[in-house]
Amino acid sequence: MAREFYIGRQEIFDSRRTVVGYELLYRQRENSLQADAVNGDQATSHVLMHSFWELGLGAVVGNHMAFVNLTRNFLLNPDLLPPPSSQLVLEILEDIVIDDTIIATVRDLKSRGYLIALDDFIYRDEFKPLLEISDIVKIDIQLVSGDLLREYIQLLRPYRLKLLAEKVETPETFEECGRLGFDYYQGYFLCRPHVLSARRLPANRINALRMMAQLQEPELNIKAIEEIISQDPTLSYRLLRHMQSAHIGLRKKVQSIRHAIVYVGEIELRRWAILIALAGIDDNPEALITTSLIRARMCELISGRHNPKSKASSFMMGLFSTLDAMLDQPLGSVLEKLPLSPEINDALLHHTGNLAQTLNLVLAYERGDWDAIEAFGNVDDIADIYLEALTWARETIQDVNRDTRVAKSASNSDSIPARRR
Repeated sequence: MAREFYIGRQEIFDSRRTVVGYELLYRQRENSLQADAVNGDQATSHVLMHSFWELGLGAVVGNHMAFVNLTRNFLLNPDLLPPPSSQLVLEILEDIVIDDTIIATVRDLKSRGYLIALDDFIYRDEFKPLLEISDIVKIDIQLVSGDLLREYIQLLRPYRLKLLAEKVETPETFEECGRLGFDYYQGYFLCRPHVLSARRLPANRINALRMMAQLQEPELNIKAIEEIISQDPTLSYRLLRHMQSAHIGLRKKVQSIRHAIVYVGEIELRRWAILIALAGIDDNPEALITTSLIRARMCELISGRHNPKSKASSFMMGLFSTLDAMLDQPLGSVLEKLPLSPEINDALLHHTGNLAQTLNLVLAYERGDWDAIEAFGNVDDIADIYLEALTWARETIQDVNRDTRVAKSASNSDSIPARRR
């Protein structure tokens, strides 16, 4: 069933106490004041996936800047990041070892158009190359104060960057930082972090891992990727939500999973799949997934007999017919977030249009409404189609469960300590 996900969000202000941005933080629970135990890569994945692709950046920060903490792994794998924009600020954490590789990577990110911030800045000589290309330096004034703080400010003045004071806890501290020349301010005096929450679909982690493995192959096997995504309604849903995000620039309605894969493109598909795999999403409820798969396969088989051109659309229609149950939301509010074709929408919402007859037949079979089934055709044919679909769904779930048992122990390795805020 649907689960809540949480994003911590703390405002960043200018000297007039106007909000200019938000730092986005991993949160496991609604009342969390800091990150719970989780590895750093997983925390970053959680923030990126839910802020940029699940909710949409506009819903999280509006037109303001979004500050996102990056681990070393994410810095060294920029294809996992959302495209650069005037809103996205990449925070280089204080515990990242600054070496030639990191410096070259940050220069590349800067050249692409990303904004760069140095977090919890403590001066060391190796930071000099980064100061030349950074846009913002964040200083924890609980750690750096008095003469040392004034020395830092003098050292940083020659660089073309903004200064952000972190941990501003009192009005006196705010005023003192203003006199010292800080541009931005963050801390409990101004605003405590609060947590945004929203419902998300559970997704099967192993399917994401299988898809990620496919995406590592030199030759992109669209058919294999299509099969994996088609076997998991939540992955299919997430793919379409990802397409709907502003940076994809969707101009057409989607007719099938294959259409979505081709439209997104290889680079964007790799980024999306890896983020989902890293985020460690929960397992699907098996009974509901079985129903979705049976409906999808039945719709596909029925369409194949009468209108082969609509097989892919019919499969997607059946696959998404249980989204309201998965999300605990009205189906209409779910579908309006997805770039589905009008034919699929009409069939799911109003049971009208060219595809609706197929879905109505499948639903009638589920209810045991034999009179309605006879109006469509031979009852024995529908029973055969159901048994074929049931067998396919069970085999698909067995394959996934078997792979899950094999992969479960490996998925917990190579963890990185979380940064606690």
